[in-house]
Amino acid sequence: MADEPLVLGIETSCDETGVGIVRGTTLLADAVASSVEEHARFGGVVPEVASRAHLEAMVPTIERALKEAGVSARDLDGIAVTAGPGLAGALLVGVSAAKAYAYALGKPLYGVNHLASHICVDQLEHGALPEPTMALLVSGGHSSLLLSTDITADVRPMGATIDDAAGEAFDKIARVLNLGFPGGPVIDRYAREGDPGAIAFPRGLTGPRDPAYDFSFSGLKTAVARWIEARRAAGEEVPVRDVAASFQEAVVDVLTRKAVRACKDEGVDHLMIGGGVAANSRLRALAQERCEAAGIRLRVPRPKLCTDNGAMVAALGAEMVARGRAASDWDLSADSSLPVTDPHVPGRPHAHDEDRGHGGAHAPAHAHGHSHDHVHEVSKENLYS
Repeated sequence: MADEPLVLGIETSCDETGVGIVRGTTLLADAVASSVEEHARFGGVVPEVASRAHLEAMVPTIERALKEAGVSARDLDGIAVTAGPGLAGALLVGVSAAKAYAYALGKPLYGVNHLASHICVDQLEHGALPEPTMALLVSGGHSSLLLSTDITADVRPMGATIDDAAGEAFDKIARVLNLGFPGGPVIDRYAREGDPGAIAFPRGLTGPRDPAYDFSFSGLKTAVARWIEARRAAGEEVPVRDVAASFQEAVVDVLTRKAVRACKDEGVDHLMIGGGVAANSRLRALAQERCEAAGIRLRVPRPKLCTDNGAMVAALGAEMVARGRAASDWDLSADSSLPVTDPHVPGRPHAHDEDRGHGGAHAPAHAHGHSHDHVHEVSKENLYS
């Protein structure tokens, strides 16, 4: 297999249909179709709406990525797809598409972990990940501290939220402030003009007897909502910018404090921050400040690579190919609760793998009797082979 594998990655864990193409650690294409506007009127992501949007966007987004990268699908060394965690229906669309393309093109299929992909995407920005690397992943669905000694095989959870994710709290407070959805970008924008010390909101799980690396944002979310409601009930004006800044500071203070502590405790001198909330300007600034003070090197991808995208899936897939990891089976299924300890879903060993061919780059013969070459022939026009 090539030293710098050419891999296409498909991401559909939530509301973005992402297709990325990488060659080794070089990003060639990053095409994204988002259905966020379709969810905005509901104040959050609606799984059925997301799944239907993925179905409509999948083929056009793949076509756009191939065109942007200037490559032919026949030249790919593999196809990677997010197998989990995420919304079950949304994941199923991506997994089904990846299986179809890989099967018809005769390419190995790699079902990979969404969280591990968020870590691996940093390779496209800053080169190979140091081993070990501490990763702080913060998004609408996850807030986790992870220690990776091998992004393809060894990712260990250090801590996670025990209730709400940080991104979920941003969305909730934005709704209470009538700022719209998604909440992260708009809170960030309003907070820049506010005073982060104006209101003393609580910092969850920061007591001496609390879990060192776990997070809790439900109490903060409730405290902020009640503070706003009390002001409104008293007929007083709500200082939106100060509330946004004070709430945001409470979140990023805890995130960065615990991440730096984990690095120190584990003797790791690199911290990587990923996930949609990693695009937050205050989180990036405070993390940089605290990492510099602790002698820790901070790695944060550019904001576009922090949110869900296909490039991160392709990056992890390319790493799987480069390190000779086993491809997934053709019966790969979506797993909405796939643990981060499973960076990818390898295929089961078979007695006749040599005959079946998935250990290399070929699919098994079809049950209906058509040869794999026949499938290539009839699908050339649609699958760009």
